[in-house]
Amino acid sequence: MNKKRVTGESEKAKKIIAEHKGIIRSSQIRELGIHPRALYRLRDSGELLQLSRGVFCLNDYDTTGNLDLEIVSMRIPKAVICLVSALSYHKLTTQIPHNISIAIPKGMKSPIMDFPPLEVYHFSEIPYEKGIEYHTSNNAKIAVYDREKTIADCFKFRNSIGIDVVIEALKIYRQQDKPDFNKLIEYGRICRVEKIMTPYLEMLS
Repeated sequence: MNKKRVTGESEKAKKIIAEHKGIIRSSQIRELGIHPRALYRLRDSGELLQLSRGVFCLNDYDTTGNLDLEIVSMRIPKAVICLVSALSYHKLTTQIPHNISIAIPKGMKSPIMDFPPLEVYHFSEIPYEKGIEYHTSNNAKIAVYDREKTIADCFKFRNSIGIDVVIEALKIYRQQDKPDFNKLIEYGRICRVEKIMTPYLEMLS
């Protein structure tokens, strides 16, 4: 291949990735008219890092912050960050998640990723759809359940994550700005844990 053309293709790819805040999926590159070989050429030269299958970033990309969540959101558009991962996002826990917990619609095949490690939960229609917030981090739109839905979900899965984690989250939530206990109870009804939640809410009132 003509060396000038190769250089031009690589520079165009770098410019496009920079315009996307330094991170991009290989499918996006194809849609923008750049051949995937430009990505692999930049990766092999050290100008581009491959974060996960099909996800690339420039070598000066800020890999701190929500990088794991960005990768998951780019790879799995229907994934919603949930449970302990969502508690961590909302600063409602002192736990450090070892996996990224995601909710996907019931019936959807569980995704497999090499990085980051996932813990996948299948939610039925209404529990899956209710309480989703969208946050932008660099070029990724991250879907995460809001604080109240997250706590209700944690009550539902208390046997898996530990009731002590849920109680800690409630205590921290109470101290945060604008706690909405009516909203919390509403999500408790949706998740069918209202009766289980009530004594703990009364204990902290």
